[in-house]
Amino acid sequence: MDIDWNQELLEQLDWHWSNQLRPRLDGLTDDEYLWEPVAGCWSVRPRQDRGGVEGVGSGEWTIDFVYPEPTPAPVTTIAWRLGHIIAGVFGARNAAHFDGPAMSYDSFPYAGTAGAALAQLDEAYARWTEGVRALGAEGLARPCGPAEGPFAEYPLASLVLHINREAIHHGAEIALLRDLYRAGQGGTVPESGAAVRSTGQ
Repeated sequence: MDIDWNQELLEQLDWHWSNQLRPRLDGLTDDEYLWEPVAGCWSVRPRQDRGGVEGVGSGEWTIDFVYPEPTPAPVTTIAWRLGHIIAGVFGARNAAHFDGPAMSYDSFPYAGTAGAALAQLDEAYARWTEGVRALGAEGLARPCGPAEGPFAEYPLASLVLHINREAIHHGAEIALLRDLYRAGQGGTVPESGAAVRSTGQ
């Protein structure tokens, strides 16, 4: 039996995105987006309110970021994790492989609201999935190239698998933070995969 690996790799993420992850982001409030569950979180902050924390970005809002990151790494907010997925996971790879706009942590205009961040996320995800869908067997087999540094000789299929892991992993972290926020606000924790809305506001 012939296996369409292009479709299999795409479907692994897209099924999860459509049936679990993206519905779990519906109704995200600005309070949740910027909520800091512990002291010393990394987040997205107005440029004028950095408070001595190093950050990068090209817009009015910047993301806490230093390289190499501290050990242990700080706990990060939903805003930070969405910024990472948008710019670092999808955005940079869209730029390198699918003719997306130039993208880096330093140059990205991070969103100050949940709604703006979700719009950025949807746009980045759409470009990524369109690019993966168009690869075909030959595209999946070609080397990643210099944009992927030490993984330059790996096939693009390896990068697609990596991006799938990153999106699923960080998406699960965001879903857990939503559950913790809601429990702390006296609301109800939604069932997995269910669309959620703000409660206890």
